Amino acid sequence: MLKVRLAVMSLAIAMMLPLVSVLQAQAPAAPIPSQILTAKKVFISNAGVEYEPGLWKGGSAQPYNELYAAIKAGVQYEIVAAPADADLVFQISLADPASRLKSSIESPQIELLLLDPKTHIVLWTLGQDVSVSHAQIGRNHALKEALSKLIGDLKALTSQPAPAAK
Repeated sequence: MLKVRLAVMSLAIAMMLPLVSVLQAQAPAAPIPSQILTAKKVFISNAGVEYEPGLWKGGSAQPYNELYAAIKAGVQYEIVAAPADADLVFQISLADPASRLKSSIESPQIELLLLDPKTHIVLWTLGQDVSVSHAQIGRNHALKEALSKLIGDLKALTSQPAPAAK
C-alpha cells in the first residue's frame, strides 16, 4: 500500500513539473515603440489637475511646470513650442484615480502619457501615486517626489537601445 501511495505521489509530482516550468517562464518583453527611443524633440502638454481644485499650491500648472523644468534641465530632449514640431508629446496630469471606475486607490496619481503628435495615439503611460498629507508643504513635497520618480521611470524607459533599422 505504501508503494502505491509513493507511486501515485511520484506520478503527481512528475505531472506538475511541466506546469511549474510553464508558470515560471515569462513572456518575452514586447518592444518599446521606436518613436519613444529615437525622439529628440518633445512638446509638453498640460492636461491639468482633476484632483480637488485648489489643493495644490501652484494650481493646475504645478505638475506641468515641474515636468518642464526637469526636461529642460536634462540634455536628452529639445522642448518645442508646437506639437507639429515634436517627435513625441508628453501629456502631464494629476488625477484622482478614485474618481475613475478602474481604480480604488484613494491618493492622487501623476500621469505622463507619451503620445504620437501626428496620430494622437498613446504610445506609453507612466504613473506615480502622490502621497497626500494634510499640510500644503507636505503635498507639494509629495508631488515633487512623485514627479522625480516619474522622470526616473521616463529616463529608464528611454535609455534602452533603439531598435536596429531593417
